Amino acid sequence: MNRRFVAKDPSAAAPRMSSPATLHEQLSLLNAASKRIGSTLDMFETGRELMDVAVPRFADAAGILVQDRLVAEGEFPQRSTDGSAMVRRIAVGVSSTMPSRYAMAFPVDEVAVYAAWTPYARCMATGNSILYPRLGRRTSEEIGRFWKRDSVARVLEDSSFLVVPLKARGRVLGFVIFTRRPESLPFDEQDVSLAEELAARTAVCLDNARLYSRERRTALALQSSLLPADLHQPLGLTIASRYLPASDLVGVGGDWYDVIPLPGCRVALVVGDVMGHGIRAAATMGQLRTAARTLASLDLCPAEVLFRLNRMSQDLDTTQIATCVYATYDPVTRACALACAGHVPPMLVRPDGGTELIELPPGLPLGIGNDPFEMRELTLPHDSILALYTDGLVESRDRDIDEGIGMVRELLAHGGQDLEELCDLTIGAQRPGHERDDIALLLAKVRALGEDDIVEILFPPDRRSAGKSRRFVRTTLDEWGLDAIADTTELMVSELVANAVRHGSGDIGLRLLRGPTLVCEVADRAPTLPSMREAGSEDDSGRGLHLINWLAHRWGSRPTPQGKVVWVEQLLP
Repeated sequence: MNRRFVAKDPSAAAPRMSSPATLHEQLSLLNAASKRIGSTLDMFETGRELMDVAVPRFADAAGILVQDRLVAEGEFPQRSTDGSAMVRRIAVGVSSTMPSRYAMAFPVDEVAVYAAWTPYARCMATGNSILYPRLGRRTSEEIGRFWKRDSVARVLEDSSFLVVPLKARGRVLGFVIFTRRPESLPFDEQDVSLAEELAARTAVCLDNARLYSRERRTALALQSSLLPADLHQPLGLTIASRYLPASDLVGVGGDWYDVIPLPGCRVALVVGDVMGHGIRAAATMGQLRTAARTLASLDLCPAEVLFRLNRMSQDLDTTQIATCVYATYDPVTRACALACAGHVPPMLVRPDGGTELIELPPGLPLGIGNDPFEMRELTLPHDSILALYTDGLVESRDRDIDEGIGMVRELLAHGGQDLEELCDLTIGAQRPGHERDDIALLLAKVRALGEDDIVEILFPPDRRSAGKSRRFVRTTLDEWGLDAIADTTELMVSELVANAVRHGSGDIGLRLLRGPTLVCEVADRAPTLPSMREAGSEDDSGRGLHLINWLAHRWGSRPTPQGKVVWVEQLLP
């Protein structure tokens, strides 16, 4: 048993003797504590549960205080050099005869710094209980002056006063204060033993709550840092998204979403879900999101992206499994290609408000097997909305997935066309149950491009086509009010058309897209992709791509079923 300090207060009234609590009463109190304390992983609720058990059966009033940094950050602070203690009052229990006075003197959630001479700081420093059988006027007034509250001295004077440390896993988390009114029997040694047992049980529950909160806070911070802070708004689409963390009981999951720009003002939309919860799931999510972005930069079809992502996920962690849906969208043709790896099916909201599930060829989740994936292609109508989401939106313990999908389809059908309001409506309809999984939702509304967003022309494979392309670019950019970048764009397009004439085959297509940036595409029927090479001092060619690499914001090439496309991207002035 810990060594205790019994204060001898010369100003205190003579202690009144009391009969020790019976063994039956002690066992009954401890039994109630074991059943009621620690029902949740919440420090404030655990503190309230101790108060409910101890007041008024053991004390007339009580308070529980925990080191402030444990509540705010889940970490133990460094020991102060002056012996003071900064604590937060997380719960107060008061008998029905004195609630107002105690509430004024000791408000809940107050942060206090106790000087080293106070019994509170001494209790934490020594790890021993401190008992004042009767707290005299002098000591109570000193504590009141420390608080600068007369109400504190009035509440504490002539009370029986017991401070017990909260110790768990060899460290002091805080302390519990028990008091009895002057007319009640004072605490004795047997009461101190009982109070220490109550505090020990509570301390373990508080430390469990602290560890859980710290891990969950870390996982949330990791997950939020890995999710995109500002989504790319592509040409021809309006994007809105929401992420809702899991309930406290389930913990942080590995849901993610992303919008990845592709060449030619196209875009990739990704939503995925790593199975499991906690920091490990969040870390795996970050790896898969990065891998998906890397594969997207190769401009592969959705089925090929998922196939390679599956192989990469098995190299990352063979025990982690994830589902994913990957889609690409071309704003010019409004063509959308989708592939699925064990994920819930996307939804399409048609312009008339009708909804449908986009049935995709079922694929195995990422991390399982080596089978190839299949994809589906469709044309999205103008003003339609494509919804990608994770299973947390449609599935829970008290609702099967078909019922959840039906509810979400109903919300999307009657929620209007404003995407932000539609996201809020869909997320707000989720039940706040303790077993809810985390949710990722990505909505994309289709906007058909107008004639002033895109122009196309076809040139014959003739040397004069380079000059024609320069005149076409100059005229178009003047009409668009982009004459500030006309010279640079004209030079780059002329070089690309000249290369297509020299090294390509068939007619040469030129397309200009005005969106967040200006994209110029030159297409021909030769499959060989261009590459930069160092030109010799006597070579009369080979420097054009170096010039483009220097002038363009970005440039690249991609194969097409008919040949290839070389593109350059310019920032708008």
